[in-house]
Amino acid sequence: MRLTQKFVTLFILTILSLFLVGCSPTTLQTTETNAQTNSASDDPIRVVTTVGMVTDIAQRVGGEHVTVTGLMGAGIDPHLYRPTASDISTLQNAQIILRGGLNLEGQMGEIFDRLGDDIPVITMADDLPEDQLLPYPQYPEHHDPHIWFDVSFWSTAVGTIADALSELDPEHDEDYAANAAALQTQLTALDSYVTEAIATIPEGQRIMITAHDAFKYFGRRYGVDVRGLQGISTEAEAGVQDVQSLVTFIVENQIPAIFVETSVPQRTIEAVQQAAQAQGWDVQIGGSLYSDAMGDFGTNEGTYIGMVLHNVAAITTSLGGTLPPLPDELAGYEDVVQVATETA
Repeated sequence: MRLTQKFVTLFILTILSLFLVGCSPTTLQTTETNAQTNSASDDPIRVVTTVGMVTDIAQRVGGEHVTVTGLMGAGIDPHLYRPTASDISTLQNAQIILRGGLNLEGQMGEIFDRLGDDIPVITMADDLPEDQLLPYPQYPEHHDPHIWFDVSFWSTAVGTIADALSELDPEHDEDYAANAAALQTQLTALDSYVTEAIATIPEGQRIMITAHDAFKYFGRRYGVDVRGLQGISTEAEAGVQDVQSLVTFIVENQIPAIFVETSVPQRTIEAVQQAAQAQGWDVQIGGSLYSDAMGDFGTNEGTYIGMVLHNVAAITTSLGGTLPPLPDELAGYEDVVQVATETA
């Protein structure tokens, strides 16, 4: 009996997934509400997302009309992530797939291309003006994928997801629009808060050194000189010369604090700290930042807003600034700011 083209495609994807299986366990996150699915027409839409920043917005915008499964949880590096056989099955059963794009999920590009023939694959970066995207020095044909660190940029993703869900499920388009508008209001307040907080750091101390170069959009938007030990992708290893150059910069400029990241091993930044101390400058670890992954699912740090607030609290207090009070629109996130400040 002749195999259909669709069956052949799924067979190829399954074989490919077995080849790509990583050493780590499956990291799926599924919203607890609407976790059951069946074939009824009024069942929630099966949404599959990649990184947590996309997962959170999809949950907020989709509300009760979606079941969102995120492939990459806390501490997972999307640059290095290899999909498991379970991931492939989850993607095949999705009604819509949402991803960051710009080569963020570098190991999954071919899989998205194949699935896109049958399932809508929506890319957050597609609605951003190309002339506002930052370059990716190692690959001139690509752009920096870390667009969520400019809150005004990431607000665009809210509309992208609302439009995609409305097209798939026009019956509930008003709900998607209302959810998106409520989230946009919070993100507008968040963007203003970040601007105000960073402005309290003395101008000469607005220098932020991290494990890898994920914060360029943050630096451009909020006026911070950002330097990463590794490149934009964590696939690029930092060499001895990279460490030495960064240490020299830290000592000469008397940088008070440098930062580790939750999705990147700490050892390289700790090596920088030790080398600076050996040269007589006691630079501190200013806390752990969320970069390519958010906090644990179900916590405030496991939301986009909480992730940003945690980072801003750690950066501001470590570099000599003072945090302003949270605006009313961000009520409920006070614990994030307090914890980040205490550990900075």
